[in-house]
Amino acid sequence: MESKSKRVERLDSTDYDAARLVNTVLTLYYIQDFTQAEIANRLGLSTPKVNRLLKQARQQGLVDITIHTPFQHLFELESRLKAIFGLTDAVVIPAVSDSPEAMIHILGQASATYLLGRVRDGDTIGIASGQAIHATVQAVDAPRDFDVTVVPVVGAVQGQVTSDVNYLASELANRLGGKAFQLHAPAFVETEAHRDALLSMTPVREILDLARRATIAMVGVGILTQASSRFVQFTALSPQDMDHIVKVDRGVGDIAAHVYDIDGHLCAPEYANRVVGLSLEELQRIPLVIGVAATAAKVLPLYGALRGGFLHALITDEAAATGILKLFDSNFRGE
Repeated sequence: MESKSKRVERLDSTDYDAARLVNTVLTLYYIQDFTQAEIANRLGLSTPKVNRLLKQARQQGLVDITIHTPFQHLFELESRLKAIFGLTDAVVIPAVSDSPEAMIHILGQASATYLLGRVRDGDTIGIASGQAIHATVQAVDAPRDFDVTVVPVVGAVQGQVTSDVNYLASELANRLGGKAFQLHAPAFVETEAHRDALLSMTPVREILDLARRATIAMVGVGILTQASSRFVQFTALSPQDMDHIVKVDRGVGDIAAHVYDIDGHLCAPEYANRVVGLSLEELQRIPLVIGVAATAAKVLPLYGALRGGFLHALITDEAAATGILKLFDSNFRGE
């Protein structure tokens, strides 16, 4: 039986005098900005009595508080994303520029701020590659040195600083005051047998084992198009290969070179079996996986990633967040 002290005392809505008292207390507190002590003194009540009346009124739905901060619509998008997809956190930045370069810069600042608010001494940070991750690393300005380790979660791609995961790991560690490990292996190899041979090598196995023990991971979310996909960089796919992934395997996005469909199911296993890095299942076991991606072009890849539960926190922009939620609403209604 629930103890008397835990039962919620209800206000008698049929008692005019009680209702009038509550209305006066609520008006003084929420509209006229009186303190609880001032209300108690004005009405001849005890301060605990005023506090109890305020609590009971909120519990019985007699108070409707509406917040109108300048970016309230963004905070509401964040709340919906967290509620629908079970995210620990969501950060939605405003659409302040039509320039992709400016948007990536702002996105990087937001994700760097988020990372700095959660990193702790002793953390191991797994990192993937991509433009958004590069922008995040460049925006990190740590207030002090952290005793952290940064390690790649997937192999490297040569040619571009944004896709060189070993450079990104070293740079992030330097900016945090920690240390970095390198994964001296390509992200993608020609056959599954080649992948298995690399994974059996002690230097590669030890780095990936360290990545599996990460407490935080930062990953980008890729688009599957021949023109702009990081997956093309990882794999040097032919147009026919990409058509097969998109049209037959129904792939919509990739994280760390692993492809998934709109419902968050892994697909294109013939390519995934050639990736040198953590699997998406292994990434999911890391306590905090932060996905960083923005713009309307990332709606489908992000939606699939969220449906699959591959991300625990999302740093994105208004266009992507709005598109994700519209897609969810449309699918929920069966349109």
